[in-house]
Amino acid sequence: MHELNDETRALREKIFEYVRTRMEYDPVPLDYPSSEEELFANAGMTLTEQGLGGTKALEIFEQVLAPATISTDHPGFVSFIPNAATEAASLFDLVVSASSIYGGSWMEGAGAVFAENQVLRWLAAEVGLPKGAGGAFVQGGTVGNLSALVTARDSHREKLRAANKAVPEKLAFLASKESHSSLKAAAKVMNCELVLAEPNADGKLTGDSVAAALSYQPADSVFAIVATGGTTNFGIVDDLHGIGEIAKANHIWYHVDGAYGLAAILSPKYKHLFDGAELADSFIVDPHKWLFAPFDSCALVYREPELARAAHTQHGEYLETLTESGLWNPADYSFGLTRRTRGLPLWFSLATHGVAKYREAIEYNIDVTLEIARIIQSRDYLELVREPELSVVVFERKGWTLQDYNSWSDKLLKDEIGFVVPSSHNGRPNARFAVVNPLTSVELLTKILETMK
Repeated sequence: MHELNDETRALREKIFEYVRTRMEYDPVPLDYPSSEEELFANAGMTLTEQGLGGTKALEIFEQVLAPATISTDHPGFVSFIPNAATEAASLFDLVVSASSIYGGSWMEGAGAVFAENQVLRWLAAEVGLPKGAGGAFVQGGTVGNLSALVTARDSHREKLRAANKAVPEKLAFLASKESHSSLKAAAKVMNCELVLAEPNADGKLTGDSVAAALSYQPADSVFAIVATGGTTNFGIVDDLHGIGEIAKANHIWYHVDGAYGLAAILSPKYKHLFDGAELADSFIVDPHKWLFAPFDSCALVYREPELARAAHTQHGEYLETLTESGLWNPADYSFGLTRRTRGLPLWFSLATHGVAKYREAIEYNIDVTLEIARIIQSRDYLELVREPELSVVVFERKGWTLQDYNSWSDKLLKDEIGFVVPSSHNGRPNARFAVVNPLTSVELLTKILETMK
C-alpha cells in the first residue's frame, strides 16, 4: 500500500491537480446536498475487496460526493459561522497531513509545537494575559470549553482540600442563558450543574446578573463563571469586565468562551468591546471561525497552564518517558491524547501575511455587517431584530412564516446565490447573516436581501 510506483505517482499528480482546480474557483460553487438514495445511485458501493483504484475513487469524489457538500468558503455562505481559510492556511494543511507529525508531545513534534506555542502566546498577549500563559490547539470549541472547565473544577477541588474545606457533593458552573450549547454538553459530561443567569434586555450578561445568580448558590459549589465573547446567534459580547470582577472577588475561575467572536479583539477599532478579557483564567477562540484557518481548530489558553497539566496529564507506563520529561507536551493541557498539529495552518498563514492583514480583514467584516444593518433598516419589508455588535446581523422579513423562510432559503441555495438558513428568537423565525469571509461584500448581501421582496 505504501510503495511509490508509477500508478501512485500518477494519482498524486491527479490529486494535486484537483486541489489546484478547487483553489482556483472564483467563487467556489455553493453546491447542494443530495439524499442518500441519490448518492448511492450515482456513486454505488465504493468499498470493494479489490478496490476501485485511485483514479476512479477521485472521480467519484469530484463528480458525485463533492458537489453534494455545501462550500463553507463561498462568500454567500453566511449561515451558522462560515469558514474562510486563507490560501496559505489551506495549502499548509496539506503539508501537515503529508508530514505525519504527532503533535501530542515535544519529544516527537518539537518544531511544530514550538510554532503552535508562538501562536498561542501571541493570542494570550492580545487578550492581555501575562507571560507564561499557554495551552494547546484542540479540535473545536466544545472540547476547548470542556477542557477548561475540567481544569477549573479540579483546581477548585484542590483549593478546598488545601483549606481543609469539604468539597460539595454537587458542583456547578455559571453562564448566561444566551451561552453556547456546548456548555450544556460539558455539564452533562462532567455530571455537574449549569446555573443559567439572566442576561439583560439586549442579551448581554452583566456582572450584576452574575452576582445575583451566584448569591443563590450553596457556598463553594460554583467552580467557574463563563462569559461569552461574541454569542453565536447574535454576536453579543458579555460584560467581560463586570463578570470578571465578580469572579475575582469570589475567587472563582473565570473562563471566556470566545470561540466565534474573540478574534475581533485583534481590531484596534473594536478591541474595547472585550475590556475585561484580560481577567480570564482561560479562554478559547476558534481559528476555523474567524481567523481564516481550515477546519478543525480551537486555541485553548490558560493563565496558569500548570493547573491544566495537573488536571489533564494521562499516566501510563508507556507514557512516563513523556510525562516525566519536564517538556511542554500539548496533550497535557486538554482532554485527549493523540492530536495532529492543527495549529500549524494558522501559524503559517500568520507568518506569511502578517498580523496586520488579519486585523484589517476582521475589521472589514464588522464594517460590512454594520453597513448591511443600515440597509436592512432602510427596507420597509425588513425589520432589524437587534443592532449588531460584531459580524452577525439578525433580521425578519415582515409577514413571513417559517415555511416562507425555508422555501426562500432553499431557492437561494439552488440558485447558487447564498446559503442562509432560518434561525429564530423568542419563538419568532428570522434570517441571520454571519460575516467572517473577507470576500463577503455589502453588494452580495444586498443582492440576497433583494430576493426577499
